[in-house]
Amino acid sequence: MTIIAVIDGMGGGIGVQIVTQLRQELPLDMEILALGANAVATDRMMQAKASRGASGENAIRVSVNLADFVLAPIGVVIPNSMMGEITPAIAEAVAMARGYKLLLPINQPHFEIVGIEWKALTKQISAAIAVVRERGRLAA
Repeated sequence: MTIIAVIDGMGGGIGVQIVTQLRQELPLDMEILALGANAVATDRMMQAKASRGASGENAIRVSVNLADFVLAPIGVVIPNSMMGEITPAIAEAVAMARGYKLLLPINQPHFEIVGIEWKALTKQISAAIAVVRERGRLAA
C-alpha cells in the first residue's frame, strides 16, 4: 500500500486542501498520514479524512520515514519557516526522508520562490497528485 505524508503547520489550511484532493482523486484505500507542526493543523487534516495523524517535531521526524511520498508546502524544508513552527530538525527530517518529496511553491514572508509560474493551489496539488499517480503507478 502506498503511504502519503501530508505535512503542514499553522492553521493547517494547505494540508486540508491536499488531503481533500488526495481523497477525491486517488483510491480510497490510500493511506494518508497527517503530520502537523501543531495539533490544530493535524486535527484539521484528520477532519479532511487523513488515515491517521500525529503532531509535533518528534512525530514528524519519526513518521515522515514511513511515507512513500511527502506532500507539503516548500516551507517544511526551510528551518524557522511557518512563523517558526518548522524547526531545523523538522526541515532536516523532511529533506532526508526516504519518500519522494512533492513540495508546493508557497511563498513565506521571509523568502520568495522566483522563476516559478504562479498557479492556483488546487492546480499545484493536482500536479503533485499526477506525479504520485505516475511514480506510484496508481489508477486514475
